[in-house]
Amino acid sequence: MDNYLIRELKNNEAYILEDMLYEAIFQPDKSNPISRDVINQPNLRVYIDNWGQLDDLCIVSEVNGKIVGAVWTRIFNGEIKGYGTIGNETPELSIALYKENRNKGIGRELMKSILKKLKEHGYPKVSLSVSKNNYAFRLYQDLGFEVIQEREDDYLMMCKLD
Repeated sequence: MDNYLIRELKNNEAYILEDMLYEAIFQPDKSNPISRDVINQPNLRVYIDNWGQLDDLCIVSEVNGKIVGAVWTRIFNGEIKGYGTIGNETPELSIALYKENRNKGIGRELMKSILKKLKEHGYPKVSLSVSKNNYAFRLYQDLGFEVIQEREDDYLMMCKLD
């Protein structure tokens, strides 16, 4: 694999989050992928709309000058909530890589980088939601995430950063 660079998302690159949001959706049936239009649903748009708010953080991986993955966090306040929201002061994490860049260690490095960045920003914890069938579940456990709630189709997980 080519070398990759881990860096913060630049202001003019927020457009990539639409691709990353779609890639972040767990696709259980690879032969029948979910339509890309799914990212226009309000319960998914909340992860990327109006990107660049005060608490928004995003780190990307780049190979040969092209963004191939991203991990981002957002704090959901008030009525708007994500699937992995555990409170209005805890960032919720999302991660995605293009298929051809998965299982190469890039996701692990992205996760380590965002966890470090969140800790530097003084956040005591971070949360996420993961499908019960998603192979990334083990990665999250390896990085210190624990299941705090089992739901019908997914796990609500949290990682203490202190």
